[in-house]
Amino acid sequence: MSIATLTTKGQVTIPKPVREALGLAAGDRVEFVDLGDGRFELIAVTRDVRSLRGMLGPAGTPVSTGDMDKAIAEAVVGRYRRSRK
Repeated sequence: MSIATLTTKGQVTIPKPVREALGLAAGDRVEFVDLGDGRFELIAVTRDVRSLRGMLGPAGTPVSTGDMDKAIAEAVVGRYRRSRK
């Protein structure tokens, strides 16, 4: 287990084993995610969001908002009918 101490300025040095496990280097960013019950998760934010571009492959055929509305309505009706059985 790694333990760190909070300074008077609210700063914490992330222990070396944790930095290595997360692949963190000087200047990298971390995110604290509230898990509830007073617990937080530390996530390394080492990539720019633009690096995610294209990870899902090429875009498919565009869908109109009318087609989206129709699909949503059909799903709602289907869910309602299933819940009434």
